[in-house]
Amino acid sequence: MASVGETEPPAAGIVIPEEWSNAAHTIAYDSISCPPPIALVCGPKNSGKTTFSRHLLNVLLQRYKKVAYLDTDVGQTEFTPPGLLSLTVIDKLLVDSLSWPDLTIPCLKTPERCFFFGDISSKRDPTTYLTYIFALYDHYRKEYCMFDKIERHHAGVPLVINTPGWVKGIGYDILVDMLKYISPTHVVKICISTESKNLPVGVFWLDEDDSTSTTIIEVNSARQDSFKRSVLVQKDARLMRDLRVMAYFRQCFPSQLNITTIKELANALAAQPPFEISVSSIKIKHLHCQVPKTEIFYSLNATIVGLAISSESGENLSPCIGLGIVRGIDTFRNILYLITPVPPDSLEKVDLLLQGFIQIPTCLLQVQGCVSPYMSANVLPSD
Repeated sequence: MASVGETEPPAAGIVIPEEWSNAAHTIAYDSISCPPPIALVCGPKNSGKTTFSRHLLNVLLQRYKKVAYLDTDVGQTEFTPPGLLSLTVIDKLLVDSLSWPDLTIPCLKTPERCFFFGDISSKRDPTTYLTYIFALYDHYRKEYCMFDKIERHHAGVPLVINTPGWVKGIGYDILVDMLKYISPTHVVKICISTESKNLPVGVFWLDEDDSTSTTIIEVNSARQDSFKRSVLVQKDARLMRDLRVMAYFRQCFPSQLNITTIKELANALAAQPPFEISVSSIKIKHLHCQVPKTEIFYSLNATIVGLAISSESGENLSPCIGLGIVRGIDTFRNILYLITPVPPDSLEKVDLLLQGFIQIPTCLLQVQGCVSPYMSANVLPSD
């Protein structure tokens, strides 16, 4: 029987090469007196950016009490379900990244701040994507880049920024804009043997006349064949996204409750009493598309939505506090039924539902012997 976190075991374990270890320690211990490092990790798809970022995070935690992690890869998120851009503050060493715990037990953490982008790629709306990233970085600067006037030293928190593997075309332009805005102290470029897929050498995001104090560190992908050629870490991207979505909604139930298979999770979610939300108390926003007013309820039903709180500075910067599954809608009572692990006291603050393209995993809808409420004609809960 399939497990909630079941997948094919990874190939032979990746061994952290010496140049990776040296790079991480260079960033962490570059100078005792300088401000905490802001390190951006970039490179082609499947080159090992996430593995390096996790390794760097653990090395930084050997010197600093806390490390901030800015996740800009909406398709392969590290600590949240997919579709979110997040800033997470870590204060404990992560389980060895080489064991790929995120494939068996996704390493979910509550972010310090996040926005629901609602898609697995930035290509539909690069402007909003960058706006969210800049807002998260600004929040980090405001909250964690402090100078201790008494001790006369920087008492801030270092930042690790993981980036998507889309480094050509618009993806390249987005990365350049990100680098210009953030101006990291260190940029780690992971290179593979196929040079055409690598980023340009040097400070590629600046004009020739521009000066920068950024330290550039180029390292090779960790996995290589007998000819010293890079072997990309092939991942089932859809499966990994589904695992994170399932792990997230597994939080609807007590940890001691025995839910270990997809079928058990599907049955538990189908039987879970939903929250009732008055449609008149919330606003509904469709991301990346327009939906006629007459079709709003139909489009929301049986979807995953972002639960957001309207921002005084504008709806486009509404922080997200979690995700929910729209279990059903009673159009006569104007009641929306929602399944979410977000606690009731936090859910009361939600006044905005964001709908994107993050879908309920197919494996939750097609479990043998389980009648999915999301696929039946009558989706309202029975008394």
